[in-house]
Amino acid sequence: MSSSGPRQAAYRLGVLKGDGIGPEVVPVAVDLADLSARAAGLSVEWVELPVGLEAYGQLGDTLPQQTVEALHGCHGWVLGPVEHHRYDPRLSGMRNPSGTLRRLFDLYANERPARNLPAVPSRYEAVDLVVVRENTEGFYADRNVLEGDAEVLVTPDVVISLRVVTRRACERIAEYAFQLARRRARLRARPGRVTAVHKANVLRRGDGLFLACCRAVASRYPDVALDDVHADAAAYFLVRDPQRYDVLVTTNLFGDILSDQAAGLVGSLGVAPSLNSGDEHAMAQAVHGSAPDIAGSGVANPTAEILSVAMLFEWLGRRFDDPAATEAARRLEEAVGAALSAGVRTPDLGGSATTAEFARAVRARLAPGSML
Repeated sequence: MSSSGPRQAAYRLGVLKGDGIGPEVVPVAVDLADLSARAAGLSVEWVELPVGLEAYGQLGDTLPQQTVEALHGCHGWVLGPVEHHRYDPRLSGMRNPSGTLRRLFDLYANERPARNLPAVPSRYEAVDLVVVRENTEGFYADRNVLEGDAEVLVTPDVVISLRVVTRRACERIAEYAFQLARRRARLRARPGRVTAVHKANVLRRGDGLFLACCRAVASRYPDVALDDVHADAAAYFLVRDPQRYDVLVTTNLFGDILSDQAAGLVGSLGVAPSLNSGDEHAMAQAVHGSAPDIAGSGVANPTAEILSVAMLFEWLGRRFDDPAATEAARRLEEAVGAALSAGVRTPDLGGSATTAEFARAVRARLAPGSML
């Protein structure tokens, strides 16, 4: 798949609905994204593939090999939330699709923006930050060894958890963060800043390597400022003064925790999108989980999944120098904002709209001739 020049042929994008509320929010996101793509002149082929508990029941695997093989022929895909806490690792075929896909396709960057949205209740104003999380190693047992588990049960009462930190992973996630900060600075006409979040004061070798790599990469971006902060202090400043942050770059576990906290600053996990990307592929995946307590009730908020697909379109626009993909992302984001501005909100945001009602409101604002 060449990255030179605008594309004319269709993008092939996989659709993996996942578990819990996934089969409710993913089809909404895909339907609206397809409408936005067509309005922007972007040709997309959507390919639905089995994954999760439904796939396990039918095929004996939460991530069937046929799905993996099909994804190799896709430019990217949409993954719904998975109930991997219900997966029994003692059973064959019960692997976590999210972590496995990140590792198999080397989706090393997890970009998780948190910004205020129109008419969404929040304790803070003017929040506009991004957590950039290293995505392939760290304390995650399903990602940092080739086979088996990175947790060792020494005795029934003693567990040792292993963490992997490599120079290659640290350097490339830092590079991703500085490139993002530079793009954001140009769009906002203000200086960019990267904050490296770490615990090098106690994890001297692992986080020390991460911090050293961030500083080395910073030397190549004189137009972007770098500062650093301990992870516990970053959590404090997020609730004390979130406007101080632009791009936060950090290791896997810290990024997972801090990005959920950042979502709370702007109203709900239901509005928190994310993109997992590498050099060749990208995966749209909302930050939130599968919410089994509301699955099937028709009130799940699809905003995060919709905005995650918009991020996937933005990635396609950058990778393939394709203005139509960038325009499709813009249209989708603005339609979501317009629906929220009109007061259409799901219960997690203090409203009463169902998933279908919110989808109809966004669709109306994507229709030809609509005023966003």
